[in-house]
Amino acid sequence: MTDATLLTKPAHELAAMLRAGEITSEELTRAHLEQIEALNPTLNAFLAVDADGALATARAIDARRAAGEELGPLAGVPIAVKDNFCTRDLPTTCGSRMLEGWVPPYDATIITRLRDAGLVILGKTNMDEFAMGSSTETSAFGPTRNPWDIDRIPGGSGGGSSAAVAGFLAPLAVGSDTGGSIRQPGAVTGTVGVKPTYGGVSRFGVVAMASSLDQPGPVARTVLDAALLHEVMAGHDPRDSTSIDRPVPALADAARLRDVRGMRVGVVKELGGEGYDVAVEARFLEAVELLKEAGAEVIEVSCPHFTYALSAYYLIHPAEVSSNLARFDAMRYGMRCGDDGTNGAEAVTSITRGEGFGREVKRRLIIGTHALSSGYHDQYYGSAQKVRTLVARDFDAAFELCDVLVSPTTPTVAFKLGERMNDPLAMYKADLCTIPSNLAGNASASFPVGVSDEGLPIGLQVMAPPLADDRLYRIGGWLEAVLEETWGGPLLQQMKPLPETKAVFA
Repeated sequence: MTDATLLTKPAHELAAMLRAGEITSEELTRAHLEQIEALNPTLNAFLAVDADGALATARAIDARRAAGEELGPLAGVPIAVKDNFCTRDLPTTCGSRMLEGWVPPYDATIITRLRDAGLVILGKTNMDEFAMGSSTETSAFGPTRNPWDIDRIPGGSGGGSSAAVAGFLAPLAVGSDTGGSIRQPGAVTGTVGVKPTYGGVSRFGVVAMASSLDQPGPVARTVLDAALLHEVMAGHDPRDSTSIDRPVPALADAARLRDVRGMRVGVVKELGGEGYDVAVEARFLEAVELLKEAGAEVIEVSCPHFTYALSAYYLIHPAEVSSNLARFDAMRYGMRCGDDGTNGAEAVTSITRGEGFGREVKRRLIIGTHALSSGYHDQYYGSAQKVRTLVARDFDAAFELCDVLVSPTTPTVAFKLGERMNDPLAMYKADLCTIPSNLAGNASASFPVGVSDEGLPIGLQVMAPPLADDRLYRIGGWLEAVLEETWGGPLLQQMKPLPETKAVFA
């Protein structure tokens, strides 16, 4: 079997081959490390690669399997991890100079669960600085490029994870979603990206950015792969005070069901229309028609306060950022600048934050600090929290009528690198459809639904009630099966190959 074949197979098929002894984890890991070496200089998807550690883990998994040990369903499969998850053996930078070179003394809960399940961690992926951005262009270590078109963005803030999976550098990845940072990159790279119910996956050891919004989740090339990874990641964690102590639904079973008959599907009236690409709306409406033909009941629902979600988010989010990033004061940890004996503590803090944080982080810190300041707290932050409640009530009312809601994931396809860097509002609008679910805390996901006339991927967003994450996978598994018949295989096979890897995409 060629390395190219190993790279393009979905994770669940690779896992089956590993169990059957057709391949070894070392062989599989080495193939992905070679792909990273070939393509990462172009894509900049990885900030750190642990080749020696990954191969050592792979050999250990192979030895355990050879000894007859019962292993997890994804044991031996390589995985990439977004660089805001603490890893005791790899740097965790959050894409910022402020944490450059920092190696945490402990693992995030998610990392521990990946290790316990036998997944092989390849390295840490690029991201917008402290997860603030929608394009992975605010990273202090350079932008990530979209494998579909290297002149375009891979989404953000988790563009490194999505590009790694879309570019066949890793079969699976872990991301975090605060306002769409898994789903929006999923849509523009043709990958599956899932934001679990808030509290469904532990945040312990994920560098805090906006604590009431952050939620880790899976990135994959197929719906079943995402479900299997989600099951590894999910579950109660007493070290996370927001973790939900409830059983994890049968997500992989839901992905395999591939039947939507009798499901009630709500089309959100407010998430469409002016400002949405023609191709995005066309692919969305085609998917809605497929749902009807498959026996789902489709109705239009109104969520009137979704219109205000973006504005509320960009007050709540910066306010929490202002609080969480106050710890980077040059005194406790992080980089320190200006400490030459001539500056006092306040000056050292000011110099360090000035040099350590990038422009977008500074912008949000200023907004958040102002929103929380005396005399403005109720006017800005307090009012935004009231809107958040109204958004959640819109979801509650809609879910009384429907099992799931659907919308485009993003208003547009991937835009050109640099195109929106000087227009923050245009950049923020990339998360227009995804933000409501973060405010309300319900489950949501993006699934590939087709391509534009330019050949760029488009995503369908599915939203489910809290703790009903299995409904996402039921819709996604069905959609994937139907569209693969039309496409003649996975959407990623339509990708225009990079010159270095035409054999991989042949």
